[in-house]
Amino acid sequence: MSESGIPGQIAADLEEEQTAASGGRRMVLNMGPQHPSTHGVLRLLMELDGETVMKCSPDIGFLHTGIEKEFEEKFYQQAVTLTDRVDYLAPLSNNLGWCLAVEKLLQLEIPAQAQWMRVMLTEMTRLNSHLVWLGTHALDIGAMSVFLYCFREREEILKIFELFSGQRMMTSYFRIGGLALEPPRGWQARVKKFIDIFPSRIDEYENLLTNNRIWTGRTKGVGYISLEDMLDLGVTGPMLRAAGLKIDARKDQPYTSYEKFDFEVPTSTDNDVFARYQVRIEEMRQSTKIIRQAMDGMPAGPWKADAPHVVLPDREKMKTQMEALIFHFKIVTEGFRVPEGEVYQVIESPRGELGYYVVSDGTTKPYRVHMRTPSFGNLQATSKLVEGSLIADVIASIGSMDFVLGDTDR
Repeated sequence: MSESGIPGQIAADLEEEQTAASGGRRMVLNMGPQHPSTHGVLRLLMELDGETVMKCSPDIGFLHTGIEKEFEEKFYQQAVTLTDRVDYLAPLSNNLGWCLAVEKLLQLEIPAQAQWMRVMLTEMTRLNSHLVWLGTHALDIGAMSVFLYCFREREEILKIFELFSGQRMMTSYFRIGGLALEPPRGWQARVKKFIDIFPSRIDEYENLLTNNRIWTGRTKGVGYISLEDMLDLGVTGPMLRAAGLKIDARKDQPYTSYEKFDFEVPTSTDNDVFARYQVRIEEMRQSTKIIRQAMDGMPAGPWKADAPHVVLPDREKMKTQMEALIFHFKIVTEGFRVPEGEVYQVIESPRGELGYYVVSDGTTKPYRVHMRTPSFGNLQATSKLVEGSLIADVIASIGSMDFVLGDTDR
């Protein structure tokens, strides 16, 4: 950005303070937006006194895609593909938030099998996201082997996503009214094979890190921020739970049949980088538990709602029945109308509270869509998190936040 912009003004203010600092020891340092440890295009403008961070101002917006505005130009069913690209490490979580919001406006009843399948795949998405976080976070601090271990398991999850949807990352598998495709043959065996071995792999991660003196030295007592500050700044998710607050939308505001699953919400009171690591490790164990319950208790029945004006008909019916062909043609070319109104739907994404606010004016395209994304809220805590710490601890602190810049610049 130019010096006339906001970041330029921040730099000018910091330079003035630097000049006024005693002994001229202070300096202003840019970290990012190209720095690999900023996990995307994030710029941190830091004022340093020696190796101590005196002030830190996060500068976002480098990855802005205008996705929220794009929603207004898409049919409701087309917008599913946009949600994949908001948080590209948890695309199915965003699919789910969008679909639940629109289904609430439509007052659409979703079959039990579709709900349980959504739970299972969303929890696999949580594992996928946490594995990327743990691997890259450990790599930032110098533990290269953990990165390779985590991506070994992530590859198996992506293969399962590909089995269901034909895509590894941007799956768009959840659709308004249910699922995009019928669950494939043999999915139970593939999922069972993965969840049978995954708990032992979590043990491997812990054997490498939890009692490792270098790891604990770099993470314990680092990145403290008070619970009151986090609540004031809108922080949610594992960061909040690592400070002792037991809050999780899956328990507090159940959706998609989560109330039928038995699982715990992990917490800690240490409120540092190590505590956030422990909470996410335990979340992976709990997600595995939920996946197993969903697989063992998967209800029989349809995998999409009986709503021909909203849900595309089966391919076979489309080819043999004129009414089905007409519905298919109209939905694809004209979309479907959603009753006038507004709704806010919250889910628990791997990073925290994800909310979709959708306004309908009764047409086939949304009037307004706004996402309350967890990365945006969590990033507001950056200054409080790193000020007063050593510059070497900044990487560990911001890595423990697990933000995704697509989730922020939308």
